[in-house]
Amino acid sequence: MTGRSERPTIVRAPAKVNLYLGVGGVRPDGYHHVDTVLQALSLADEVVIGPAEGLSVTTEPDIGLAAEDNLAYRAARDLGTALGREPAVSIRIVKNVPMQAGLGGASADAAAVLVALAHRWGLGAAAAPVLREVAAGLGADVPFFLGPGTALFTGKGDVPVRPLPTPPLEFALMRPPVPVPTAEAYAAFDRLGGDRLPGPEAMVRACESGEAERVAAELRNNMTAASTALVPEVADALAFVEGAPGVLGAAMAGSGSAVFAVCSSADAAAQVVSAARERGWWSSTATSVGSGATVTEGE
Repeated sequence: MTGRSERPTIVRAPAKVNLYLGVGGVRPDGYHHVDTVLQALSLADEVVIGPAEGLSVTTEPDIGLAAEDNLAYRAARDLGTALGREPAVSIRIVKNVPMQAGLGGASADAAAVLVALAHRWGLGAAAAPVLREVAAGLGADVPFFLGPGTALFTGKGDVPVRPLPTPPLEFALMRPPVPVPTAEAYAAFDRLGGDRLPGPEAMVRACESGEAERVAAELRNNMTAASTALVPEVADALAFVEGAPGVLGAAMAGSGSAVFAVCSSADAAAQVVSAARERGWWSSTATSVGSGATVTEGE
């Protein structure tokens, strides 16, 4: 049978960086308190969802993860459970965002699945609380990708405070070949007694100004010392990018191992990326974008 319902739904699943990441103490539920300003990027995975007899997930290239362990699979399963519907769809993820980099690729893919299913099932605005609840149950970054491209979050990083204007930013991203395990990074943060940062208000004002120089001057991430203690290559990447021409400021992405630079121009970002690739690192340019997971094609 052919028709509207048979066409695949294609969703753009953007990467993210934390323009501000302030990790605090451990909450009663065992998670750390987190204040963060998140920014979505033009670098993105593509998530394609089509009709199927049952639920399946594949990735291109293959990331070596069982379908049931993929966060995108869990997103479809959990939304189906919440709504009493069978998520009989095939999910194909074209991976452009590197894994274990702090760039939010898996979380973005999960959010993209929620957006795609809401679109295919004709869910209206009234379903938004269910989507947010399911997203929060999947991981702290997933709710961000359901909304605008720049936002302030709190809680364990999953509670939206408010959207922010998206500043026009040119990024150079790079990832050393050694991952930073997230759980180990947080354990190191507790062990080392990570610095407590001033609140995110300065970064909020910088985003509101729309000035790249102000945003670059306010980049903060107090996970950096813990992650670089585990993986010194992160410190090497930061030192490299901070000294590169045209870089206005740099920081680690999430808990690493990727780092990013805010650059003075697209040309400057491209030159930084070229130099990083010469070192054998994965590297890419990106720009700031104003939305999270977004349907680009389909019914």
